[in-house]
Amino acid sequence: MEKDNQLTQTENIKNMIFTLRGQQVMIDRDLAVLYGVETKVLNQAVKRNIERFPADFRFQLTDIERIELVTNCDRFVKLKHSSNNPYAFTEQGVAMLSAVLRSETAVKMSIKIIKAFVEMKRFISNNVALFQRLENLEMKQITTDKKIEILFNALENNTLHPKQGIFYDGQIFDAYKFVSGLIKSAKKSIVLIDNYVDESVLTLFSKNQKINVVIYTKNFGKQLQLDLKKYNSQYRPIEIRRFDKSHDRFLIIDNSDVYHFGASLKDLGKKWFAFSKFDMKAVGMLGKM
Repeated sequence: MEKDNQLTQTENIKNMIFTLRGQQVMIDRDLAVLYGVETKVLNQAVKRNIERFPADFRFQLTDIERIELVTNCDRFVKLKHSSNNPYAFTEQGVAMLSAVLRSETAVKMSIKIIKAFVEMKRFISNNVALFQRLENLEMKQITTDKKIEILFNALENNTLHPKQGIFYDGQIFDAYKFVSGLIKSAKKSIVLIDNYVDESVLTLFSKNQKINVVIYTKNFGKQLQLDLKKYNSQYRPIEIRRFDKSHDRFLIIDNSDVYHFGASLKDLGKKWFAFSKFDMKAVGMLGKM
């Protein structure tokens, strides 16, 4: 139970982290709540030790930033008509707060907050490409209460996929997981164009038994025919058609999303390869086949 409470508290702290002026920060009012003091008391402690808080540790929001904060976070509604703009503390500023507040609670809470900062940095770093899919959503807004919930839910449901990227030699599982996620995301159909298909590629499609799958390949030999026969005897049938007009590999999802791969699906992660999503209608490509 204690571990669950700690996880919940960490998640709550993450929701209090914003990106302003290119930095991850927390607002003085949120910090005061976490430290169990009044906002006025917190800021007075800072003023008494102002030499410890340079501009890259703490800064005051502008009127525009305050309005944006109020607009995106309901809990700051009281700031709407305030004549005093709140202060934002960077990760270094939070660390310094534990020294000026001089309490055991402040020290323990600062450690938890800094851990939350680190986790948020790691999350953003690992999912930069995913944010490209969030139209009209700037990086400085991603941690607002409502939008961060939308983002996490989308990631959890595998509805967001990067538009482009590179997998390096040895990232076999990462590449496999990525393609597996694309296949699982399909609602109706998948078309694969790949000249080097084997049983490992067929196995990938076993993860989604609700869609129609058609594979176009140049090499449809006896071994692949046997593999296909055995696969179709157990899973939703896949259709394989001979096709020798393509050099590259493409994965077309639901006749709309087109992914280009620099390697055959059976070789993902064995060597460096890049992938990218085309901003075009798949129907146009299918019409030429």
